[in-house]
Amino acid sequence: MPRTARRLTVRPTTLRQVEVLRVADLSSGLRRITLTGAQLGAFISSNGFRQPAFESTGFDDDIRLLFCHPGASVPVLPVQLENGLDVPRHPRPLSREYTVRRWDPDAGELDVEFVRHGIGVGTTWAARARPGDALHLYGPSTSRALPQHTDWLLVAGDDTALPAIARLLDQLPEDTRAQVFVEVAEAAHRIELRPLPRVEVTWLVRDGAEAGTTTLLVDTVRGSTWWDGRPFAWVAGERTAVRDLRRHLLEDRRMPKGDVEFTGYWRRGEVIASEIDDAVPDPEKSVTPFERLHELTELIRPIAIRTAVELGVPDLISRGTTGVADLAVATGSDERALGKLLRYLQSIGLLTTTAPGRYGLTPVGEVLTVDFMADSLHPRGVRGREMLGILGLVGSVRSGRSAYASVTGQAFADVRAEQDYEDRYLDRIAGFQSAPALAIAASGLLTDVRHLVVHSAGAGVQAQEFVAAHPDLRVTICALPAQADWLRRDLADSDLDAHQRERVTVLEQSIFEAGPAADAVLIARALQPLPDPDATHALRRAADGLLPGGRVLLIEETFDTGDLDEHDAEADLLALTVHGSGMRTAAELDAVITRAGLLRGATHTVGHGTTVHDLRPTAPVTRPTDL
Repeated sequence: MPRTARRLTVRPTTLRQVEVLRVADLSSGLRRITLTGAQLGAFISSNGFRQPAFESTGFDDDIRLLFCHPGASVPVLPVQLENGLDVPRHPRPLSREYTVRRWDPDAGELDVEFVRHGIGVGTTWAARARPGDALHLYGPSTSRALPQHTDWLLVAGDDTALPAIARLLDQLPEDTRAQVFVEVAEAAHRIELRPLPRVEVTWLVRDGAEAGTTTLLVDTVRGSTWWDGRPFAWVAGERTAVRDLRRHLLEDRRMPKGDVEFTGYWRRGEVIASEIDDAVPDPEKSVTPFERLHELTELIRPIAIRTAVELGVPDLISRGTTGVADLAVATGSDERALGKLLRYLQSIGLLTTTAPGRYGLTPVGEVLTVDFMADSLHPRGVRGREMLGILGLVGSVRSGRSAYASVTGQAFADVRAEQDYEDRYLDRIAGFQSAPALAIAASGLLTDVRHLVVHSAGAGVQAQEFVAAHPDLRVTICALPAQADWLRRDLADSDLDAHQRERVTVLEQSIFEAGPAADAVLIARALQPLPDPDATHALRRAADGLLPGGRVLLIEETFDTGDLDEHDAEADLLALTVHGSGMRTAAELDAVITRAGLLRGATHTVGHGTTVHDLRPTAPVTRPTDL
């Protein structure tokens, strides 16, 4: 999996009320708002939950500020839970993310800086802010430490990245080597940065050009001197520029993915002002029931978009192949037929014409070049290949079984057995595992566990975090051959030291076999693909491997029928067509647990809302001690 040289810290999410203490203009383009308030310290929420004091240690930590919808006098706010927030959906809170420029816990002061340009919710609020004004915020939910094991830093960003860059320079050790590139609208927008003897700062001035319309930052970084040694790159700003810089660093400079950290803070595009307040965008445009139904039932759009992704059209256009004839050659397509597809993509707002017979990507079309999105839409992508199962929905609804083979010609289990697919699948899963694994490691759930058996697609990352946090813990990962092969390679390439690595073992074994004797068995999101009888059997076999006093730790999402969510419903249907199963309700999961001969001892919520069910056998375990 791609790794980063920055250690991650995870925090609970807390809603806080603060007020404006000071307003200061650092330049004509940057305004600093200093916030303060008792809830930046530890406090008890209005519904009785004890909340920790505000913390921010990473130079690019972000917080989410909550604003009033146009015409409203109070903001829509999340509800504080014991561990995390419940965010309303109708309407959703109006919020924007901003970097923590400075946090002084002794003074109780939090600085946030706002770029002054255009129409924006945050920009307008900052322009109107006065001392005493109230504001709600939450975060940062995570912080990353300064990069380690690197010889020098490459830092690049536009105006919106300036607060993070300034804080980075404030935090860097005196002897750090770095090249820093900052693009601003005009020379007067440059601000004073901490001088360091081995840091070179290059200011780039657009001289009146609209933000997001030039290649100034990208061209300058491409033409810069490349120092010897191992670099770490941090890139932030307008998403198209960030994408192009990331491509340059990965493809031209051959940097490892884990050494390139990138964030698209904003995307250039058309902003429609609110009729109530023309200084802020309209957060939501109403549609008629007919328009909504048409949107829900439209079939051509998703097929045409997936066709474009499969042919590689968005990626080619973003790389400079823009003519119809050239695109036809590059994609191996009939020029006339491809022209029809391009015209359709233009009609739905994904493409725009830049010259006769030439196309460019709109802000929405640019999203199709994001790796994660392309992987979801391409039929050979990890998510895209799984999504093919939905084409058999009629058959699955009629039979109650998987229809994947009837659509694709092979069972999904056979797809997972392909080493290339499994490698890409696990690499994708691993990218989301660090934060929940850290939360579990720090939660106390593993305090008395000497040997842990893990069944999970994210087992590699989980095992690394667990043994790093618990020096006496041994972890055995149970996985099928294709998964086991990837996990061994992943662990060999990990940051674990020799002692930590020798405490992690990969065992080729299915979830239906009793593993080695252990104090606890962790099963993470592994039951959803299984029909109830198989899920029951898997839990029963996990319990068979427990030592006396042992327990099963189960992580499994459930379907909340009382608060319907479209994404959960989508996952439920997809699991039906691909596996013949689906997301279980809480009652259905309880039934599986009971039939497996297990009792729920407790339910723990860790991190950003990960639920861990602590299960214990109903009958005493008599298995001899694992030697």
